[in-house]
Amino acid sequence: MTSERDERPKILIVDDTRENIDLLMEVFRDEFRVAAATNAERALKLARSGSPPDIILLDILMPEMDGYELCAALKRDETTKRIPVVFVTAVSEVMDSTRGFAAGAVDYITKPFHPPMVKARVKLHLDLKSKYELLESYAFIDALTEVNNRRRFDQVLEAELSRAHRSRRSLSLVYMDVDQFKQYNDAMGHGAGDDCLRRLASALSTALNRSGDFIARYGGEEFMVLLPYTDRDQAWSIATHLNQVIDDLAIPHPASSVATHVTLSLGVVTLDPDSRLDSREIVAAADKALYAAKAAGRNRIVRGELS
Repeated sequence: MTSERDERPKILIVDDTRENIDLLMEVFRDEFRVAAATNAERALKLARSGSPPDIILLDILMPEMDGYELCAALKRDETTKRIPVVFVTAVSEVMDSTRGFAAGAVDYITKPFHPPMVKARVKLHLDLKSKYELLESYAFIDALTEVNNRRRFDQVLEAELSRAHRSRRSLSLVYMDVDQFKQYNDAMGHGAGDDCLRRLASALSTALNRSGDFIARYGGEEFMVLLPYTDRDQAWSIATHLNQVIDDLAIPHPASSVATHVTLSLGVVTLDPDSRLDSREIVAAADKALYAAKAAGRNRIVRGELS
């Protein structure tokens, strides 16, 4: 029998005094999941884990790395910078609070504290975080196709590229273009063109069944698929599958000189573990491969090379 997943917000309490941790745990344990760390090293590990906290309550006066330094480290890290940090400390001078906000904290609570007030402040910042994430998600979605937009692709590519360099694992990119889409719009009308793009985006998204695979609408009729931890052979196999999925849709394209239905041209590149190329160079290589696919007659896949 499997237990239901605990969906309550998660709080990380960071304090080198066990008594303070126990006191705060008592305040929150009924409504929140609570984790604790007595030093910065452990706090960073928990914050960067697969189950990160939704908010961090952080003491300032700790040995080795103090709260200011820890907060600054969290805000420098792409994976943790959006976690709200609230300082809970006996230090109450204005100069210290100013320094805390400069480090990236969202609030400042002094000890001894009033438990209902602390709980109310935490709930406020969790609510603000939730609303910010909702707004941010809309900002990253393409309005027509409802897949990720180019802005989100650029962010995810940078993050995955950094992760690929750290883990020394392959990263692949598939750049796709709808063949002769202008002719499709001219023949079928822009309403039909919009519907075609929506169908293509939905089919491509459904075809990507691995959790880390990422698709975005990159331009008017261009799509990008990012494939973390994917080597050359795997990337080719996935690109072939995506191409077949669109063939199987068989959306009629009476104005195409390539086929009777809508087709794709695809460029595929793979970043080897030892490569130090940046995101612009990777996209440029995929674009070059896509251009080669179109120059060779369209409705095909070309593998690009990264120098």
